[in-house]
Amino acid sequence: MGSSKTANALMKKFNFEERGRTVALLKPSLDTRNGKTLIKSRIGLSSEAFFLDRDKTIKETIGDDSKYDTIMIDEAQFLTVDQVDELREMADNGIMVMCYGLKTDYTGHLFEGSKRLVEVSDTIREIQSMCSKCGTKAIVNARYCGNKVVYVGNIIDIGGEEKYITLCHKCWTKGII
Repeated sequence: MGSSKTANALMKKFNFEERGRTVALLKPSLDTRNGKTLIKSRIGLSSEAFFLDRDKTIKETIGDDSKYDTIMIDEAQFLTVDQVDELREMADNGIMVMCYGLKTDYTGHLFEGSKRLVEVSDTIREIQSMCSKCGTKAIVNARYCGNKVVYVGNIIDIGGEEKYITLCHKCWTKGII
């Protein structure tokens, strides 16, 4: 939240395609915002994408992977372990793989896809965001209701600024936004 991950992914896709690269952009099925195949940033950039079901492989989703030299995933935290392992294999076979997503859920625990990405990625680059309360580095995408931080509930609850706010750990533990 608030770090322009999706905008960065869409700009990178544009830049790569402008230079002749073939990019497959994918969106995990748990991301239900903006319909099945549209990825849209908060600043208005958008692109069509492949819709990746949790029970499908990347190759089943995009078809012949040899026609792509780059695979980009938005909301990569929603990938399954098997899908991340498939991306790792694709990277080992020369396809550039770039994943954009959250590291942890609103309780501060790694998402399944993020955990596996941390385990097998060659490189991880953090896109920093700022605490909405105090301005220091945010590390928690806190869920809130009213002016209180929520610490329990379903882990997957898709939303934006109406449900989530970026906080540093100190502000998150205080529980008031």
